[in-house]
Amino acid sequence: MKLSNPISVVVVDDHTLLRVALCNMLRAEEDIDVVADVGDGWACIATAARLLPDVIILDIEIPGDDVRTTLRRLAEVSPDSRILILSMHQDIDLIRELSNSGIAGYLHKSASGESLVAAIRGAGVGPRDPVMVVSAGELHIFSQECNPGLTGREIEVIDHVADALSNRQIASQLGISESTVKRHLGRIFEKLGAVSRLDAVNRAVAAKVIKPRMGP
Repeated sequence: MKLSNPISVVVVDDHTLLRVALCNMLRAEEDIDVVADVGDGWACIATAARLLPDVIILDIEIPGDDVRTTLRRLAEVSPDSRILILSMHQDIDLIRELSNSGIAGYLHKSASGESLVAAIRGAGVGPRDPVMVVSAGELHIFSQECNPGLTGREIEVIDHVADALSNRQIASQLGISESTVKRHLGRIFEKLGAVSRLDAVNRAVAAKVIKPRMGP
């Protein structure tokens, strides 16, 4: 995928007003190209087969086959498309199952527009690790119950991750090796219970380890 090309996106949601609003928001981003929007799983599969988009934003509860079947079909007709689930569900077992099925990320519908745009960019041009963005309520519970116990160096690393720096850039900033950055990230992920860089940043913010970044 060439970074100079916009990230092609298909939006799938059966709620027309929400779908249109979501498309309009994404079309305001210069590096994102909404190539289609559809309202059911069957149209999603047909559209993906025809357009081969970079990213598909998929709601779980839409007309059509079960989401697991839809994901299998999408993998067959457009194997390079990354799937971002956007849903109201917070069933951790379902999230884990879908994550194991190869989705690029799972975002709760209460997530901010900035989080969704960041997830699309990460899925479209970034490493193939999953993104997890939970609801504001769940983040609040996390902040109340979790004391992650990050070291000073780990806080520095996750703070740089929040600024969207790569491992190489973080290593340069801190005067350490990339492998050391990766080891720190591994411990950060473990302490925070995170599954991706964006998830770790969200959880670090919720735990008041680092300050939230302002959107553009």
